[in-house]
Amino acid sequence: KNPVKVGQLVRRRLRELKRTPRELAEAVQVSEDYIVDLVAGRRRPPAPGRIDLYAPMARFLRLHRNDLPTCARVERSAEPAARRRPDPGVWKLLFELCEPGKARLLARQLAKPDGAALEHLIVGRLLEVAQGFVSRRLEDEVGMRVAATREGRSYLDMRMRLLEFLDASPDSITVADCEDFVRNRIVFWDIDLDTRAMRIVLR
Repeated sequence: KNPVKVGQLVRRRLRELKRTPRELAEAVQVSEDYIVDLVAGRRRPPAPGRIDLYAPMARFLRLHRNDLPTCARVERSAEPAARRRPDPGVWKLLFELCEPGKARLLARQLAKPDGAALEHLIVGRLLEVAQGFVSRRLEDEVGMRVAATREGRSYLDMRMRLLEFLDASPDSITVADCEDFVRNRIVFWDIDLDTRAMRIVLR
């Protein structure tokens, strides 16, 4: 039997337990809109490894801890491969962090037929590094609350901003994401065009 979609499973359990999206949102510490969009299928389910979301959701919905990640894995794997290239503004910001000589060589490589795949590879790896930092930041609730107060924002607003970034992919990352989370963590990057191995220098 094929797993149902994440949103369908969440909707069914909310109905069976006679609970609301708002109550689930409060338990998971996300906005109500986040849950509503997930249930309606308007939001791509988080990656299967996102236990920061799936663990509290499973507890609230009285599901096995693997139920939601399994549904997410199947649902995401069934999606067509991303074909849209990263935002040109994003690529420009990331390109500025590359060694100038290599950047010129890369520009020629990216103009070739397999250029989109190479671009996705580079942006994806830089994104993974930045998301690792953000994931650890999410674990520091006290620090986030202090930062939110300092910036005049609510804790939930700040948490949602970080969660939205963790949901980003190479073809959905925005210029604001780059400026807020990538460029302040990554000083320099380089790539071996033969092996595709990357060297990323952090602040």
